[in-house]
This record gives sequence, C-alpha cells and structure tokens, in this order.
Amino acid sequence: MRQSAHFSLLAALVAAGFSQTPLEREPGGWARVYSATLTATPKLRVVGHGPVTVDAGASRSLEYTVRVSVAARGEAEARRILDAAPVRVSTQGDWVVLLAPGGPVIAQVKVKAPRLAALDIGTTDGAVAVTGVDGEAAIDTRAGAITADRMRGTSKLVSGGGEIRVGTVDGSLECTTAAGRIEVKLARRDAILNTYGGDIEVDQVDGALRADTAGGGIHVRKAGGAVAATSGGGQILVDQAKGTVTARNLAGPVAVGGAAGIHCESGSGGIRLARIVGPMRVSTSMGSILADLAGARLVDSFLATASGDITVVIPSNLGVNIRAVNAMADTLRRIVSDYPALPPRRMGNRVVAEGALNGGGPLLEISDTGGTIFIKRQ
Repeated sequence: MRQSAHFSLLAALVAAGFSQTPLEREPGGWARVYSATLTATPKLRVVGHGPVTVDAGASRSLEYTVRVSVAARGEAEARRILDAAPVRVSTQGDWVVLLAPGGPVIAQVKVKAPRLAALDIGTTDGAVAVTGVDGEAAIDTRAGAITADRMRGTSKLVSGGGEIRVGTVDGSLECTTAAGRIEVKLARRDAILNTYGGDIEVDQVDGALRADTAGGGIHVRKAGGAVAATSGGGQILVDQAKGTVTARNLAGPVAVGGAAGIHCESGSGGIRLARIVGPMRVSTSMGSILADLAGARLVDSFLATASGDITVVIPSNLGVNIRAVNAMADTLRRIVSDYPALPPRRMGNRVVAEGALNGGGPLLEISDTGGTIFIKRQ
C-alpha cells in the first residue's frame, strides 16, 4: 500500500512538471525541462536516450533534471511531439526507475543522489558520467564516452563507440568499448579492459590485469598482480608488475621494465626486458631482443628470434649457464661474447656457444636465425 502511494506521488510530480513546464527555444529546435526532488532510495536505474550524468553521495534526496529536445519547424509541432514523450519515474522495490523518452527526441538526464548501493544506466545515445557510487555499477551506452570516478563497488562499463575514462575504482573493473581509448588511473582490485580500436593506458591496478586491443597500444605503469596484454598492432609497455607478464603482439614492440616472469610472443617487433625475477619465455618472428639481467633472479629461460639480433646483458655477480645457438650462420662473429668462458664454435651450419658464467646457475637458452647474438658483461 505504501509503495502504491509512493508511486502515485511520483506520478503526480511528473504530471505536474509535464503540464506546467513551458517550451524553450534553442538552436535547431525546442526543449522542455522536467525536474523533481524525490525521497531517497538505495538503488537507481536510468533508461536514457541521450547523455546521462549521475553524481552520487551529493544530496540527501534524489534530485533529477531531464531536458528533452526536439528538432521541429515550429512551436506547435514541437509541443505535439514533446507532449507525446513525457519523462516517467516509478519505484520498484529498492529501485527508483527513471525512463527518459526516445524516438525523435533527445533527453539529457542529470541526477544528484544520496549514497547508492547500486546503479544501472542504459542509454541509446550520448555520453555517460558517473561519480561516487558505493555499490555495483553497470553502465551501457551504445554511442558515447563514459567517465567514472570514486566508484567503491564492482563497475562494468560498456560503450558501443566511445572512449572510457576511469578515475578510482575500489572494486573490480570491467571496461569494453567497440571503438575508443580506455584510461584507468587506479583500480584497487582486478581489471579487465577490452577495446576493438584504441589504446589502453593504466596508471595502477592493484590486482591482476587483462588488457586487449585489436588495433592500439597498451601501457601499464604499475600492476600488483599478473598482466595479460594482447595487441593487434601497437606497442605493449609494462613498467612494473609484481606478477607474470603474458604479452602477445601481432605487429609491434614489447617492453617490460620489471616483472615476476615474462611469457611473450610477437609476430613482428622488438622486445626489451629488464628486472625479470622469474622465468622468461620470449619469441618473435621478426625483431630484435634485448634482455638486461641486472637485478634479475633467473630460473630456466628461453629467448628466440627468427629474424633479428639478441643482446643479453649479464652482471658479473649473476650465475647462469648459457646455451646460445645461431642457425644458418655464415661466420663465428654471429655470436659475440664478452666472456672468455663462452667461445663460439661451428656445428655444421650453426654457431654454438655454451658454458657456465660466474659459477653457473639456471639455464638460459638463446636461439637466433641469421642475426647476431651479443652476450655482454655488465
């Protein structure tokens, strides 16, 4: 009975706003503005047909403003169209549901809300901006950018054609866009980021990260867990990861500045590695490899390129066993070593260098075809 009375009150508010709000002239058409202040509820759902902005934790009550616009030849035509496209608001349990009109009109929705335990936004057209949601948030726009900040729960953000920008998210994060860039400042748990046509840039994720782009670059500055990064044609950069980095790149370079291990496959592009404290499994069909072992804690590892040079820098205090093989080598100079304990020798059409450096240790296998292997002392 109480819910029915609440619904009737909301319906009366909407009806009053509909009948009393005058039309406003604007460039290219006409507009009508709806606004109301409602009793707070913990959950909000917005079904929109235009831009949506929600600022949660900014008000004790729920305050909304909806500007409905239409392109029309005159006021009479605009009034007829807008009269047939009202804003509808209802309650469904713990949810307030705001339905903005669509069809020939565009509805711009702005909401100030109290603390929200859940937020669900779906719009057919326009950007979405959300801040301050305590609980779960699901945002879906078919055509527009998404910005989100101060999100304390799990956030799922989907755009059919726009960039996604995220400030701080305390819960897990999932972002998907069909065509746009993804930027994340801070995700305190795991994150999954996927774009079919743009770059991915992450300042910090405290958990595991999966980042996939079909045609852009990936840059991860700091990850507290494992990183899985895939690009169809841009560079992959991971400055620091406490977990293992798995990188797959169809056509572009890969650089890792520190990780608990590296598994890298590249179709074409150079690979640069430093401060790897776990196993290295690295291969590229076309490109050079540079591995700086300063600060590394090696286990058995493998570096290979089918076309390009391989350079390994080995500190004098790092014990390692080397097996370097250069296939189809035309000269012993295809393996150049700063260590006398690692002299190159011919084996058929290959040049091979094997030996224990600095007392020996884990096995590092180096395989090249046609390029030059450089083993340098640091």
